[in-house]
Amino acid sequence: MKKISLRPKPFEFYTASDLWNDEHISEQMLASHLNGENDFASRNTMFIERSVKWISSFFKVGAGTKIADFGCGPGLYTTRLGRIRADVTGIDLSARSIQYAKDTATDERLSIKYVNQNYLEYETDERFDIILLIYHDFGVLSPSQRRILLSKFRTFLKPDGYICLDVPSLKAFGKRKEVVVYEPNLDSHFWSPNKYHGFLNTFKYERKKLILDKYTVIEANGTRVIYNWQQYYSPEMLEKEFALCRLKINHFFSDVAGSKFDSENKEFAVVAQKI
Repeated sequence: MKKISLRPKPFEFYTASDLWNDEHISEQMLASHLNGENDFASRNTMFIERSVKWISSFFKVGAGTKIADFGCGPGLYTTRLGRIRADVTGIDLSARSIQYAKDTATDERLSIKYVNQNYLEYETDERFDIILLIYHDFGVLSPSQRRILLSKFRTFLKPDGYICLDVPSLKAFGKRKEVVVYEPNLDSHFWSPNKYHGFLNTFKYERKKLILDKYTVIEANGTRVIYNWQQYYSPEMLEKEFALCRLKINHFFSDVAGSKFDSENKEFAVVAQKI
């Protein structure tokens, strides 16, 4: 129990590959992505439709507009953008999600390029009009990983290209609390098809505005620990990180559907360009 309750240093451990490529967990994640009624893994279908409509309008997306969606999952955005004839590339760590996205593109005869890779390692000679990173993916990365990714974005952008991403706000951080939860087969067998003891320890790092949800899964054949980090932001914090990578935020919104910025909102979205 002492080990389960141990608080790691910020971003001391990183287990994204376990989350996205474990055979059972990746199946559960895909099912959650495709459940259009909730916002667990992806946003609900109605929001995604509004978001794609806003992105298409705000950035004047048309035939041939080159778009890269980092962390594209099963193609919920890329498929819709492909339908309006944008030139789309999707990058994602989950082989299962990428295969689903590819199958959808084949079924709909959409010319979309998909890359199954950790986007921190992605390299390309292509240059994009728009780079997307949607549903708080930026904040799950450590500070050094975020610098790597922003530097890549700057390289991959056309001179007048745009970055669009969203992050959770400090208002949301203020509502998070440290908790300890124990439950047999925690989250209804989400973490394993076998019987297990599931522990969730939520740690709050007040000074850094950081949350860790640490899942410990104890099965008959061993123990696994999954670390879900999330960095929370003020607009000033995000502007500072972007500026260090020679990127400037031009617009703030409450979400990636273009809602007017509200400092009381639990998240916010930004549009940025090269300096």
